[in-house]
Amino acid sequence: METIAAMDVEEQPSPTPNNVKRFGLKNSIQTNFGEDYVFQIIPKDDWSAMAVSLSTNAVKLYSPVLGQYYGECKGHSATINQILFSGHSNDPHILSSCSSDGTIRAWDTRTFQQVSTINAGPSQEIFSFSIGGPCGNLIAAGCDSQVLIWDRRYNKQMACLEDSHVDDVTQVHFVPGEPGKLISASVDGLICIFDTSGDIDDDDHLDLVINVGTSIAKVGFFEENYQKLWCLTHIETLGIWDWKDSRNEVNFSDARTLASESWNLDHVDYFVDCHYSKEAEKLWLIGGTNAGTLGYFPVNYNGMATIGAAEAILEGGHTGIVRSVLPMSRVHNEIGSSSSHSSGIFGWTGGEDGRLCCWLSDDSPQKNQSWISSSLIMKPERTCKKNRHHPY
Repeated sequence: METIAAMDVEEQPSPTPNNVKRFGLKNSIQTNFGEDYVFQIIPKDDWSAMAVSLSTNAVKLYSPVLGQYYGECKGHSATINQILFSGHSNDPHILSSCSSDGTIRAWDTRTFQQVSTINAGPSQEIFSFSIGGPCGNLIAAGCDSQVLIWDRRYNKQMACLEDSHVDDVTQVHFVPGEPGKLISASVDGLICIFDTSGDIDDDDHLDLVINVGTSIAKVGFFEENYQKLWCLTHIETLGIWDWKDSRNEVNFSDARTLASESWNLDHVDYFVDCHYSKEAEKLWLIGGTNAGTLGYFPVNYNGMATIGAAEAILEGGHTGIVRSVLPMSRVHNEIGSSSSHSSGIFGWTGGEDGRLCCWLSDDSPQKNQSWISSSLIMKPERTCKKNRHHPY
């Protein structure tokens, strides 16, 4: 399938101190001890809790405002690759998780007990999943070169899409606003768009295929109608696509270099995520250093494509690679706002040092740039580096 060539990318001048908004550390929680990681942080819809997946194969819940520990969901026997709250008003307390043990498990976060299980089979790993479909009753899972779809009301498998990908499916997402559309992305470099209405199969329900050309780590939707798709790869490149017509609008093949040259801190070693603000109509690329510093780099994908100077820096909280960022923009503020809800909390981060860090805006009276609770045991420095570029 042909695509429009990517735009040229122009380097940006180094930022001045007045352009950067720095965030201080309010709190740091050591989730475990030893060599445990924080993989992902997600909020409950009403922000009364946040769920944190760990390398201990468990999910812990905390207050996103106070950092208070609520409880733990345990049952997986292998790595938890993704967690999601249901997103439905009739079951707001249900948290779901998928794992390399081949299961998707649902938990009641009031009791921390497992309430249902979907099993893809003993030889399967589930790397990603999504809840949606035309009636909101489907669960799609990305597995070993397959996309599996169940009706979650009955835990009944509805489809096995096995002809579209030839390698591990790292991402599946039902499209916001178009719940019948399902997007999958894979280590094989392909993004596939399926129609999940009616009887689902590869032949009649595969609408579009986008060839990114390299192994895909993470994708997400943005802009008002969710027509744009950002794509981060395992070699730390960033692409912007119009997924409805499979058009590549810009490709930042040297994204790390562009981000690194836009600040005067250490080289940007990896990208964690992208964050889009509907209010500001702005996309940020979130990059980090191996020492634990994060930067929010604005991405201009209209006109001359650029990665701009860091507009926010989170420094002094982590001692290792950061795996997840949870901005609290829905209850607090975007980068440039001066509102003061939730005690000035900007967001939370978690990483390979096992820490959860809570960040405050630079004008908050509670900010403590170097505070770490003396009651927490800090992990020793690593004797060897682990490879973070594993697809999952």
